[in-house]
Amino acid sequence: MNGEACIVGIGETKYCRRPGSGKTELALQLQAAARAINDAGLQTSQIDGIMPFPNLGRAEEFAANLGCENLRFAATINMGGAAPVASLKEAAAATTSGAADYVLIPAGWNGYSGSRARQTVAKDSLAIPGAAIARDYYMPYGFTAPPQWYAVIARRHMHEFGTKSEHLGAIAVAMREHAQRNPKAVMRGKRITLDDYMDSKMLCDPYRILDCCLETDGAAAVVVTSAERARDLKGKPVTIASAAAGQPYPADEILNRKDLFRTGVTIAAPEAFGQAGVTPRDVDFAMIYDCFTFEVLQQLEECGFCARGEGGAFIQDVGIGPGGDLPVNTHGGLLAEAHVLGMSHIVEAVRQLRGEADERQVDGAKLGIVTGWGDFGDGSIAVLAR
Repeated sequence: MNGEACIVGIGETKYCRRPGSGKTELALQLQAAARAINDAGLQTSQIDGIMPFPNLGRAEEFAANLGCENLRFAATINMGGAAPVASLKEAAAATTSGAADYVLIPAGWNGYSGSRARQTVAKDSLAIPGAAIARDYYMPYGFTAPPQWYAVIARRHMHEFGTKSEHLGAIAVAMREHAQRNPKAVMRGKRITLDDYMDSKMLCDPYRILDCCLETDGAAAVVVTSAERARDLKGKPVTIASAAAGQPYPADEILNRKDLFRTGVTIAAPEAFGQAGVTPRDVDFAMIYDCFTFEVLQQLEECGFCARGEGGAFIQDVGIGPGGDLPVNTHGGLLAEAHVLGMSHIVEAVRQLRGEADERQVDGAKLGIVTGWGDFGDGSIAVLAR
């Protein structure tokens, strides 16, 4: 990519956990999209590319509601929570190749007041990857929800490498501490200690309730364009130095993988760092898709911040909370700010690189990464630079 594309606009709605937020999922995403477009200093009519989140919107809907009369690029990356970051790669390619001038990437849902994750899985198994496998071999045995699916990976890591619940607890505590510095965070004002974590309800060993991300209503969006066009806009562009995505094998099933820890980000991270010409040691912060605590630890390992099996020690020695050597999810992440499908991780990375993160600002932040995790381990990563 060679820094030829930039994120020039970011936007969010309010994040909440209450029944009946009063807005449809499309309305939430439109609100975030309008704010991102305004942040970029653009008119909605100038958006000519749209990349909706899978199953949560169509480009035609966004174009009609926003007044995008010249839509000429539309695409959806079907990688679940890995889609927003993976979309940065395609948006960058579109805006630097002439396929589009300005690409909007929105994501949002009523993740609390609307259809809950477990209801969706139980109601329609075709909505998840590997539908036939899950329907025939997982669900009849009660293996029906994400905490169960991913818990087997976490437990295997504990068996092979000695990872402890205290390591996972340190992640949960760190995310809550970051959230105390974020006015938008749902868990602001609700600190936890390691004792609180250890005392929380066990859901699916080794996952306790405090290992699990939030269910929230909300949306976020970004606008991508070429570096050349970005020079004429009012805001502070953030360079997409590189982006990559990958899938585990097989992508539709967990238990029969030869390597349970090899995920999409295992494939994508070396490509992204190589394209950007940097290493994990050069990174000032990391926004890691934190659907569960262990997935933070695992992605740090697979991205190359430490060797596989050393994630627990790395988190304790380096520090991922406020003041740590590698701040992770300075907004609080899915665990403590809100679950908007990983899009808020991109928004927070842009704020950090613009120097607009207020009391949670990482001093001198010039380089950061954002990851995405979706379905049964699809992965994506982008290297962003000031």
